[in-house]
Amino acid sequence: MQERSGIITFKGNPFTLLGPELKAGDKAPDFKVVDNGLAAVTLASYSGKIKVISAVPSLDTPVCDTETRRFNQEAATLPENVAVLTISLDLPFAQKRWCGAAGIDRVTTLSDYQERSFAAAYGVLIKELKLLSRSIFVIDATDTIRYIQHVPEVTSEPDYAAVLAAVRGLL
Repeated sequence: MQERSGIITFKGNPFTLLGPELKAGDKAPDFKVVDNGLAAVTLASYSGKIKVISAVPSLDTPVCDTETRRFNQEAATLPENVAVLTISLDLPFAQKRWCGAAGIDRVTTLSDYQERSFAAAYGVLIKELKLLSRSIFVIDATDTIRYIQHVPEVTSEPDYAAVLAAVRGLL
């Protein structure tokens, strides 16, 4: 598997991402993750929709919690043809518990714990931590990647305004 360095740090220390380097304009790779009920979910599950995919290390950490709550608020301002997905390696049961406690109703949480197929296809697995790096992918209704943001410091929040501008540019 391809290794890429110089893209992210965690608490100031450089880390390695595993997988391909995707670029805007690339066809979005397929993946297989599971929802909170353990049902399989793929890219095709959101066919015809604009997809905002937020990869996070763990919902049970302060920055991931803040980020997912913020995207939940922002999702309420977006039309129905926009799906906002948060993918982590958290177990589906933990994701379901967290969503219930946080009142998350507009973001769909998905788990890549079984096959790590999203991590491998999108190049966001942190080699040293075996967690997903904080990354955002905006994918249009024809499954073309239109925007990518790898948050340089994993403990920082993403640039929400840039993500939302990319989404609104597709509406």
